[in-house]
Order: sequence, then C-alpha cells, then structure tokens
Amino acid sequence: MLFNSLDFAIFFPIVFILYWIVSKNLTLRNGLLLVSSYVFYGWWDWRFLFLIAFSSIVDFIVGQKLYREENKTKRKQYLMISLFVNLGLLVYFKYTNFFIETFVDSFRLFGKELEVSTLNIILPVGISFYTFQTLSYTIDIYRKQLEPTKDWLSFFAFVSFFPQLVAGPIERASHLLPQFYKTYKFNYNQVKSGLLLMAFGLFKKMVIADRAAILVNQVYNNPTDYHGYDIVLATVLFAFQIYCDFSGYSDIAIGLGRTMGFDLMKNFDSPYFSKSITEFWRRWHISLSTWFRDYVYIPLGGSRTGKYRTYYNLFIVFLVSGLWHGAAMTFVIWGAIHGLIIVVEKAFTKQRRKLFKSKESVLSYLIGLPITFVIVCLAWVFFRANSFADSQVIFENLFQMAQTESIYELGLNQRELSVLFVAIAVLLIKDIFDRKDRWFEILHNKFIIFRWAVYIIIALTIIYYGEYGSEEAAEFIYFQF
Repeated sequence: MLFNSLDFAIFFPIVFILYWIVSKNLTLRNGLLLVSSYVFYGWWDWRFLFLIAFSSIVDFIVGQKLYREENKTKRKQYLMISLFVNLGLLVYFKYTNFFIETFVDSFRLFGKELEVSTLNIILPVGISFYTFQTLSYTIDIYRKQLEPTKDWLSFFAFVSFFPQLVAGPIERASHLLPQFYKTYKFNYNQVKSGLLLMAFGLFKKMVIADRAAILVNQVYNNPTDYHGYDIVLATVLFAFQIYCDFSGYSDIAIGLGRTMGFDLMKNFDSPYFSKSITEFWRRWHISLSTWFRDYVYIPLGGSRTGKYRTYYNLFIVFLVSGLWHGAAMTFVIWGAIHGLIIVVEKAFTKQRRKLFKSKESVLSYLIGLPITFVIVCLAWVFFRANSFADSQVIFENLFQMAQTESIYELGLNQRELSVLFVAIAVLLIKDIFDRKDRWFEILHNKFIIFRWAVYIIIALTIIYYGEYGSEEAAEFIYFQF
C-alpha cells in the first residue's frame, strides 16, 4: 500500500478513528496497530507476512534467552541465531542473484563462460529496514543495554509498525518499543503538526520527486541519446528526486506516527546544505548512518585502533552501506566513492580547520557547499544508472558539453519545468527553516487566516500539481532496498 494512493487515503482515516476510540486500552490499541500493519504490509503480497512474523518470533524468543543466560558462549550462540535468521533471509532474497552474477562474471574475466542462470526471487518490500530494526533489539540485549520485553503484542507491533515499516526511519528498540507501553491522550496540536508534516511529505513526493522522475527516466533510460547539459540537468534533478522521494516518505511516516502520539526519529536534516561529505552523512538517512556507526563501525574498532585502521573501518562501513542499498556493482561503487572521500576528509581534518577557521564561516559555505553538492551528484550517477555499462556511457557523454535536445523536449514542457523549479525553491527555503526546526512553530504562531491559507495552498498544490502517473513512478525509490 502506497502512502500516495487512494487505498491509503481510505485505510488511514479508518485506522486513525479506531485507534483513538480504543487508545486507552493498551491491548486493544496494540492489537489494532498489529492487524493494521499486517494489512498494510500484506497489501503488496500477503505471503511475505510469514517472513516478518517469523523474524519477530525468533527475535522475541532470542531476546528472552539472551537476557536470562549468563554463559558467554551460549549468549553468543543465541545472538548468532538472530544474526543467521535475519541476515540469512536478507542475503537470500536480496543478494543471491548478485552473488551468482558476480561468480559468473569472475570466470568471464578469464575467458570461461559458465551456463548458470539466476533465480526467480521476488524481493520483499522493506526487508532491509525491518531486518536492521529487529537486529538492533537483539544486539542491544546482548550488549546488556536493553531489557527484553515480555509483551509479545507490543514487540510484534513495534517490528511491523506500518508508518515506518517499509522505508524507515530505522528505529531502535530502545527508542520506539517503550512507546508501545504507554497510552496517549488526543492532542489537537500534535495531530495537526503530524498532518501538516504528512502534507509536506506528499508535496515533496508528488510535486517534486514524481515530476523530476519523468525527465530523469527519459535521460537515464536512454543514456546513449543524451550529452552534456541534458545529463547535468537530469543528474541534478535526480539529486532532488531521490531526496524528496525518500525524505518525503520519512516525513509522512513521522507525521503518521505523530498523529497517533508516537515520536519517530528525524531522518533528514537539510543534507544539501552540507559543507563536506562527512557532514552530508550526518544529515542524510540519519537512522541508517547511525545504525552502521553503532553496529558496524564501532564493533570494527571505530577510531580507537589507530589512524590507518580508522580509515579502513570507515571505508568498509561505506562499502557495506553501498551494498545495503542494492545488489549491484553500481551501488558498491557509490558506497566506495563516499567512503573514499570521507577517509580523505578525515586525513586532512586539521588542514580543513585551518582553511575554514570555523564550520559556519562564509568561506566554508562558498567552497565546501558547492564542492560537496557536485561530489554527491557525480556519485548519484552510479546510484541511478541502470547498469555499470550505462554509468560509463553517462560519464563519457557528460563532458561532451553540447545540448542535444531542448530542455523542454526531455519529458517536461515549459510549464511543468517551471512548476518543478518553483517547488524546489520552496523546498530549499523550507530546509533553511528546518535547520532550526522552526517552520511549524513559525506557522503555528501566525494568525489563523494565514495558517489556513497555507494549509489550503499546500493541499491545492498537491491536488493540482501532483503527478498522477504510472504505478512505477508513484512507488517510493527506497522500496527496492
């Protein structure tokens, strides 16, 4: 079920009303959330409900065993059961064909052709997200940083919580799970702010991301036909497409949770105002970057094992992050680019501090911000390209600075492009206010007529200027991860 679909427009009001009717009874409330979440997830393919239920059962039992067990060897064995089940399912569904193709390609390098076909495996929506969420639960219990819950209903509802189930934010059990033990009173201002956040998420998705996707797909699906400025425009627009697509989903998810009293973590913090790649990753997909920091980087030794080992740890984390995003060499290269740049920035930290004097200096913005944006955009080429061969063609044609088509012949006419550019400008202005988390506060303090004028304008903009194209375009990009 898509947030930007008619199905969800019917589904959510029903769940919302029932939720607040039974909200004082924890068992009924969490039972409703569990059933609603399973309906939401099963809307794509009900068979995959068995996977999420199986993962929930395993981690609920393992959590209990880990907490009671004192023997270190047995505790490691219980943890390995959780890792094996969760990562095993993830690897099978997401990476089996990638490993088969890589194996065949390695033999091809030596002039040998292997007749091995890939498997017909359907990737369950959101498996990477809920796998990492449940793993954080068992790992934190293993580290004795969290006590397991004895309430299976709350735990199952936590794992499958429909607002953030299929594309994050990746919540930690320590933050989200306790919220299923509390009852909440209906708070008009909280519900209003949640609905407003959802509306802006839909604006990002339907007005910006889905409109940009038309031009981006036109160029990136036919890379041999376009050169120079066309590729530059498509690449910059993809940067905004993926940002608005993913942060739009996160906004809707956080807003949904807020309307029901839940607090979900912020997942984006104006990433395109970053002055370095290191800063970019503090602002982009925050729930994933902090997950890798706590469960991969620190266990590898973090920055405690010497300078060169720190560089190695950082690079490995971003290689893994690239592979997490997709089972293709292009994603590995994308992760490696970010890892390499972050290692370089780490190595020259002192020099950068001397150059910019202050993180907020004018010089840091004038130099750091555009350079960071260019690097991010160039790396996005690998992320968006349909194959490594396509990415090579795109880079070859990129530097042939001859516009092959009028920009109005790339899938969007003059009116559509104007709408897109104005919407992006609105987004950037909003992101400036977001730096201090003040945009809702500012709006809330305005006169009622002004507030409602803004609400109506946002709603009409989504209705009138939102893209209502194919189902493929309507899906959120991160569903494939």
